[in-house]
Amino acid sequence: MKKGSIVLLILTLLISKFWIGVFEHDEFNYKVVFIKHRAIWKTYFYSPRGMSDLKIKDLTVKEQTEQILFDAFVVSNFIRD
Repeated sequence: MKKGSIVLLILTLLISKFWIGVFEHDEFNYKVVFIKHRAIWKTYFYSPRGMSDLKIKDLTVKEQTEQILFDAFVVSNFIRD
């Protein structure tokens, strides 16, 4: 491979990592590929709370972070009531 091809491949992978995400639907348990509304290193999003009645304060710190990111990238853009 030429040096330019390798650079282009690496650049494409980085752009994909920052702008393409996967989330697991919290109710129906299937995965959806989506384009993120802003660049972030995280690719896989899930809801630790799921469909339960837990409040954000009832979760651990790591779970709170996951739930906040899930709400910001998925709930506000894809899941409608």
